[in-house]
Amino acid sequence: MSEPNLSVEIVGIKMKNPVMTASGTAGFGKEMAEFFDLGRLGAFVTKGTSLQPWRGNPPPRTVETPAGMLNAIGLQNDGVESFILQKLPFLRKFDVPVIVNVVGHSIEEYVEVARRLSDVEGVHGMEINVSCPNVKEGCMVFGASAKGIAEVVGAVRKVTALPLIPKLTPNVTDITETARAAVDAGADALSLINTLLGTAIDVKTRTFKLSNVTGGLSGPAIKPVALRMVYEVAQAVKVPIIGIGGIMTATDAVEFILAGATAVQIGTATFFNPMSCMLIVDGIAEYARSGKVADVKGLIGAVKPQDS
Repeated sequence: MSEPNLSVEIVGIKMKNPVMTASGTAGFGKEMAEFFDLGRLGAFVTKGTSLQPWRGNPPPRTVETPAGMLNAIGLQNDGVESFILQKLPFLRKFDVPVIVNVVGHSIEEYVEVARRLSDVEGVHGMEINVSCPNVKEGCMVFGASAKGIAEVVGAVRKVTALPLIPKLTPNVTDITETARAAVDAGADALSLINTLLGTAIDVKTRTFKLSNVTGGLSGPAIKPVALRMVYEVAQAVKVPIIGIGGIMTATDAVEFILAGATAVQIGTATFFNPMSCMLIVDGIAEYARSGKVADVKGLIGAVKPQDS
């Protein structure tokens, strides 16, 4: 059997394979490029990028948990102009699509960041972050309601022709409701899920372990929740889905693809092993070879119930 075809496409973004970095876990590329060729990725998703520089939250900002981690970084970044002038030129060196994660305190900020990125060489799409739980204004404030997410996506849609991929929060009653609202407002694809809101307490000092009190829970603990939500949304909308949440191995990635994801993002796993993305790419290829799967696209949404 010839080598399986791992390539996928998301609204015109052609990817060598279905594996992407998750925003905030691979910086702006230089950090991960020390370990592997970024050109081997399906796509590179940047850290959150705002209109003006954001300082983020004071430390401590991360806490290890029994099955993952809590983070309350607060989307620290140097702003969109710094990204365009200082960060993007490095990413242009690699044969990899670049998707910029866009954040804002207000709809106007999202719109302006999107406008500035729209005609910049080397930007292939925008992941609209309406789901980060670690800032007091913007992001999850919008993404927690169908109305809010529709307002942000609809406003951004008016200023760009680039693919728009809202990143959905799991901290809602019904994620299919916000998914439908995003698509109806002009989303081309969906990323899900972002982190679950959680906290941790130090019993010795009787204080919260995070200065922000709460943070976003990621890692293996949230995988079953993320997998269920990807499946539900795949049944509810007809746009490509990018699955995120606790993907540590190729087997995890294949589960998300079977549930309906066209591609996956790898986040917390890279903190355990910076080579995780490459190991997962190779593992998906091996799964396809061993299962005589000629094209990975044939796995998308192929899960079926057990015979009763």
